[in-house]
Amino acid sequence: MEMAEAMALGSGRVEEELLVRNEYLTAENEILKSKIKKPLRFNDHKRIRLAKIGKKIGLKALKEIACIVRPETILEWFRKLVAKKFDGSMFGKRVGRPKTNLELESPIVKFAEENQSWGYDRIVGALSNLGYEVSDLTVGNILKRNGIPPVPNRSQDTTWSKFINSHQDVMAACDFFTTEVITPAGLITYYVLFFIHIGSRKVHIAGITPHPNEVWMKQVARNVTMAD
Repeated sequence: MEMAEAMALGSGRVEEELLVRNEYLTAENEILKSKIKKPLRFNDHKRIRLAKIGKKIGLKALKEIACIVRPETILEWFRKLVAKKFDGSMFGKRVGRPKTNLELESPIVKFAEENQSWGYDRIVGALSNLGYEVSDLTVGNILKRNGIPPVPNRSQDTTWSKFINSHQDVMAACDFFTTEVITPAGLITYYVLFFIHIGSRKVHIAGITPHPNEVWMKQVARNVTMAD
């Protein structure tokens, strides 16, 4: 029960931090909007990016945070994006090389979204390992069509959630929780240090002590990392 409470507390802290971040970004956007004198112009990449995120957030949340574009406009962009994807009116008129099928387009988009540092050549290599032969030009066209920028801009656009998802197998979070122990000397508070592997959600108890001082923490660090 205490472990569950500690995990819930840790989750609550993360949610609280995200709420505060969102509140700050909302305020910052409102200030920036007040400084804009002319209507903003958006290219297709920016429209697609806002449309995808806006759809995930939903109209209610958009009305609270959207500042530079009306929420209804963002969702309208998404509807046009979906309609364009399934528009077959031009298929009969298309000449030249056939459009890459969805079976190949899906892994290309997934590789780019989950690996922010991968360029076109790196994605081509990964596809080759899976048995697909495709050019870096084709990869670039597919990513552009899905609103995914090249590596320099893509790495700048990495969100905290994307970073976590991309590195969850090699990341861990840690925190303390306390428990009261009855001893001959009376009731003593013990501090329990635990780690949670982000990818698997496995919990590891690193140590317990009534005095979590520097010496103890260094020893725990050596134990966990198997240093020396």
